Amino acid sequence: MASVGRNGQRVLALIPPMTQLNTPYPSSAYLTGFLRSRGVDAVQRDLAIELVHALMSRVGLEALAVEARAMPSRRRTPAVRSFLQNLSRHLAVIDSAMEFLRGRDPTLAHRIASRSMLPEGPRFAALERFESGEDDRDPLGWAFGALGTQDRARHLATLYLNDLADVIRDAADPRFEFVRYAETLAASAPDFEPLAAALAAPETLVDRLLRVTTEATLAKLVPDVVLLSVPFPGSVYGALRIAQTVKRCSPSTVVVLGGGYVNTELRSLSEPRVFDHVDYVTLDDGERPLLALLAHLRGERPVERLVRTFHRVGGVVRYVDCAEPDVPFAQTGTPTWDGLPRDRYLSLLDLLNPMHRLWSDGRWNKLTVAHGCYWKKCSFCDVSLDYISRYEAASATLLVDRIEALRAETGESGFHFVDEAAPPKALKAAAQELIRRRTQISWWGNIRFEKTYTPELCTLLAESGCIAVSGGLEVASDRLLALMKKGVTVAQVARVTRAFTDAGIMVHAYLMYGFPTQTIAETVDSLEYVRQLFAAGCLQSGYFHRYTCTVHSPVGRDPAAYGVRLIERPHAGFARNDIGFDDGLGVDHAALGRALANAAYNFMHGVALERPVHEWFAEVLPQRVPRTRVARDYVRRALGDS
Repeated sequence: MASVGRNGQRVLALIPPMTQLNTPYPSSAYLTGFLRSRGVDAVQRDLAIELVHALMSRVGLEALAVEARAMPSRRRTPAVRSFLQNLSRHLAVIDSAMEFLRGRDPTLAHRIASRSMLPEGPRFAALERFESGEDDRDPLGWAFGALGTQDRARHLATLYLNDLADVIRDAADPRFEFVRYAETLAASAPDFEPLAAALAAPETLVDRLLRVTTEATLAKLVPDVVLLSVPFPGSVYGALRIAQTVKRCSPSTVVVLGGGYVNTELRSLSEPRVFDHVDYVTLDDGERPLLALLAHLRGERPVERLVRTFHRVGGVVRYVDCAEPDVPFAQTGTPTWDGLPRDRYLSLLDLLNPMHRLWSDGRWNKLTVAHGCYWKKCSFCDVSLDYISRYEAASATLLVDRIEALRAETGESGFHFVDEAAPPKALKAAAQELIRRRTQISWWGNIRFEKTYTPELCTLLAESGCIAVSGGLEVASDRLLALMKKGVTVAQVARVTRAFTDAGIMVHAYLMYGFPTQTIAETVDSLEYVRQLFAAGCLQSGYFHRYTCTVHSPVGRDPAAYGVRLIERPHAGFARNDIGFDDGLGVDHAALGRALANAAYNFMHGVALERPVHEWFAEVLPQRVPRTRVARDYVRRALGDS
C-alpha cells in the first residue's frame, strides 16, 4: 500500500484531458470545496486546458511541424499538407487566435471575420456549402447576420482550431480530440488490454506535452494524494497517462480514480493492471469515500473500513465498503474554483445549435440544485445508481448562499445547474430567494417538461435569471413515453414548452430514436410532433440521440418487460455498461437517425417546416415510408390556438 509522505496531507484534484474547453468541469471544484470545509489542504488544477494551450501555441505548432515533416509525402492528408504549406502564417497567428478565444483581444474579431488573417484548411470548405441568403459572397450571413462580427469571428477561429486538431490527429496522435480524447479505448471496453497497450506504447507529441505539464504541476504543489476524476470515456486515457507520471516522479504519492465513468462503467472492476497506475478506485459521490481513505492513509482507520473503494492486494482486486452514510447534500460545502485558470478557458463556437452554444461558450459556474433525480423512473436511465436514485435537496437559502459565494469568487454571474432534472419546487423557491435578495445572475439547466411549469412559474423563473432549459421529449410518442415511464405526454410537453418560450426562455429538447419496439411509423410520427413544436414556436433547439441500453437501467435489468433480448459481450474485468439488444423488428435505426438529424437541423433554422416529414426518410430508406398518422394541427389544438 502506498503511504502518505509527510505529516500533513496535501490533496491535489486534477482535471484530465479532455472535458470542456470553455469552463472548468466541476468535479474538482466540488471535491476541493468539500475537503477544505473539512480542514484538508486541498488544491486543484486543470491539466486539460493547460495541455490545449501547450498544443495551440507557437512552440506547440513548431513541434507538430516536426512530426508532420517526418511523414512520408504519400501519407500526408489534405489537412497536413495545408498546415505545412501555411506553417509560417500559423506560427504568426496562433497565439493571437488563442488570445481572442480567451476573450482578451476582442478587436481582433474584425480581422478574423474578414477571413484574411487565419490560414484556412479543409474544415473551412464546409462554409462554402452553406446557402448564403441574399449575399452569395457571405456564406455565414444566414447564421450571424450583418452585426454578428464577434460570433462570426469565434466560429471561424473555432474552425481554425479544428483544422489544427485534424493535423494533430493525422500527424502526431490518431486518438486526439478536443473533447473525446482516445474515447474508443475506454467506451464500454470489457477488456483493459487496448488501454494497457496504448499506455505502454511510446509517447506521442500529446503524451509528451501532458507529461511535461504534469511534472511541472507536481513539482510546484508536491501533493501527497492525487485525485483523478474521469467523467467520460474521453478522459480515461489522459487520466491514466497522468497517473503514470505521478508514479514515476513520486512513487509514494497516492493516486485515486473516481468520477462518472467509474461510477457507471467500472462497478464490476476486477482487472488488476488498472492498479499499476492508480492505488484506489472509488465509486459514487466522492466525499465519504475520500474522508475514509484519508483517515486510512493517516493510520486512523483500517483498510476494512474503507467506503466503496477498490484496491489491489497480492495481485487481486478487492472491493471494500463498510456502508457508512453519505455526507448529506446540504453539508457538502460550496464548490470553489480557486486554482483553476478561468482566464485561460476558450469561448468556442463550432456548432450553430443554440443550446450546444451554451455548452461550449461562456464561463459558467456549475452548481447542483439537488442531489439525484426526484422522478427516477425513466426506463432508459441508470436509475439504480446512486447519482440518480439518492434524491436530496437543500434549502433555497443555502443554494443562493452558494450562488453568491461563487459569483463573488469568480466574478462570473452565469450559472449552469447540472442536475439530471432540477426539481420544480426547488427552482421556484430558489427563484423567489434570488428575486428577494436582488441577486442578478443568468442561469440554465435541465428539467422535466411536467405540468408544474405553469406560465406563472416560467415567468417567475425568467425574472430570476433563467435564460434556457433543456428537457427530454425523447421519442415524442405517447405509447413509447408511457413505456419509458417518462411521466409526460406530447400535448403536455407542447403546453409547457410554450410557457417557457412565452416567458422568453430558450427551450432545447433531448430527442431519442431506436427505443425498444419503436417502429418506422412511430419514428415518422415522432418527427411530425417535433416539426409542429418547432413550427408553433415551442422549441428553439433539439437534437436526436440514438438510444443506448445500459445494464443499470430498467431495460437492462428487466429486458423481457420491454420486449428485448440482451446481447452482452464477455466481461474481461474492466468496463461494463452499454449493452446490445434485439427487439426483433429489424429496423434500420442508423438510417433513420440520419434523416432525423437532417430534419432537426433544418427545423432549428426555420427551414422546411411545411415539408411532409415522410420525405426526410424516403431519402435514406429503400422501402416505402409511411406517411404520418398525426393530425397536422395536433400541437396547435393542444395549445388551444385557434
